[in-house]
Amino acid sequence: MTQNKTDSYMALMQIPAGYLNIMGYVDESEVNGPGCRAVIWVQGCLRECPGCFNTESWSFEINQLVSVDSLAEKILSNPRNQGVTFSGGEPFWQAAALASLARKVKAAGLNVMSFSGFTLEKLQSDYAPAGSQELLDQLDILIDGPYIQSLALNSPDSPVSSSNQRVHVFNPALKDNISWASDQIEIHIFKDGSRLVTGYRGKLELAE
Repeated sequence: MTQNKTDSYMALMQIPAGYLNIMGYVDESEVNGPGCRAVIWVQGCLRECPGCFNTESWSFEINQLVSVDSLAEKILSNPRNQGVTFSGGEPFWQAAALASLARKVKAAGLNVMSFSGFTLEKLQSDYAPAGSQELLDQLDILIDGPYIQSLALNSPDSPVSSSNQRVHVFNPALKDNISWASDQIEIHIFKDGSRLVTGYRGKLELAE
């Protein structure tokens, strides 16, 4: 699936202000960052990395439009959520809206982490997606760098999926909490009987 960049940018422009286009959401995950946390998988990524775990997230077409306010309310309504993780897809293509969401949940005492296929240096450059610095300013942890299949790590001791990726801890209070592993698996079963499998190298699977 090779995406036309112009079409992808046009799709991004169709997202109303104050909304996110997401692929999935789960509460109480313990394999996508430190502690117990909500996870949001955003829709849209241009990289199309070989071996990508969430190929369904590549398309920028509207999947689920959810307002920032309703997501914040949902996250904060679950007292077990200690933080929020942004995954994808590429979170920084929707950086401004995620920054707004981050501010809301951080005001309530939660921490915020994000994955990104961009390096930190690229996100701090003039060529970063719009709103990147705004989101960086809200992050407690960033895992950066694209997944590279030839450098894959399947280790119970590694929080990253390939050895080129880096863990940036911006909040010193979390420096001793990098304890999750990229090869852990977690299964969520919902009231309607559907299941969500996540955690294995960041993978998200939905099943009936």
